[in-house]
Amino acid sequence: MNNPRFKKVSKRHFVSQPIPVPEPPKKRLSPGMVFFAVFVSAALAFPLYQVGVHFVSKLNPASEEPQKTVEVPINDTEWQHMVAGLENASASYRGKVGIYLKDLHTGKFWEYNPDRLFPSASLIKVPIMAAAFEKIKAGELTLDTQIKLTRQDRWGGSGSLKWVREGTRLSVMEIIYKMITESDNTATHMLIDYLGFDFLQMEFSRLGLVYTKIYPEGLNLTSGRVARENYTTAREMADLLEQIYEGKLIDKNSSEQMLEFLKHTKSRSRLRRGLPLGWEIGHKTGLLRRSCHDVGIVFSPRGDYIIAVLTSDVPNYSSAKNFIDKVAKVTYKYYKIDSDYAQSSRVNTVEITKSM
Repeated sequence: MNNPRFKKVSKRHFVSQPIPVPEPPKKRLSPGMVFFAVFVSAALAFPLYQVGVHFVSKLNPASEEPQKTVEVPINDTEWQHMVAGLENASASYRGKVGIYLKDLHTGKFWEYNPDRLFPSASLIKVPIMAAAFEKIKAGELTLDTQIKLTRQDRWGGSGSLKWVREGTRLSVMEIIYKMITESDNTATHMLIDYLGFDFLQMEFSRLGLVYTKIYPEGLNLTSGRVARENYTTAREMADLLEQIYEGKLIDKNSSEQMLEFLKHTKSRSRLRRGLPLGWEIGHKTGLLRRSCHDVGIVFSPRGDYIIAVLTSDVPNYSSAKNFIDKVAKVTYKYYKIDSDYAQSSRVNTVEITKSM
């Protein structure tokens, strides 16, 4: 046997001898390659750290989110001047007025007939939205659930769904979006038919609403009186908005989604018209049977605030819209930070620093 892997020991016995395998030559990294390796490791470290922080935060969520910082909140003197202007404007308007205003940073609030009953008109769509999210939280509904548009659901007035073909299926997400952003009456009836009046009445009470009710007659679009009106108040609407702002209406996730719907309201009159374009507002309007309303959460440079303005027995809708516009402008006057205010703030800061 001439195989080199075996060494002959005797005539009958052979011992296996492994063939030595040469080691590969060691490669030396150049300084450039070392730098590149360190650079890549550092680049990957931060994203991996971020991912880790993300999962840790999911497993151990913080008990409270940091409170929004307001550098120059409205002071007591400014607040008194502002509410004096609002009271004069409200007292001079020829229709009935109910207003609730609250600064969400300082906690200051002002009210004018806050518990007077007003036909809710399309403001009723805010608690209807909340009731739908209660069903979602309970697992009995999802935003993807499909609801079929029927002939009975088709209503006139606001919204574009009245032109959609009968039998069309829409998701709950689309229906709520239309109901809030376009104040779509057909979308509203689709959701009411799905949820049922009994559930809505029960849910309205669970939400803490005492005066805000929902009846089929109150949804009628007639300009005349109805057998049972759907009423609400400035205080109750403002309370719903405050719960949404604080993430406490149904739950935090539901509140965030409801606020997003309100921020996309397409109306550019009333409160929206009285505020500058750069300011964000989540709001809902209403107009029916000589009643004209707008309620919203305003995000301003000097702090966020809730403003609910309800009117009824108005001379005409144009005057009511202009009145609500005027109310928004009064608040804007005190919540804005203009160049003069900024300049005076800088001067005061310099003077204080020099005196220290």
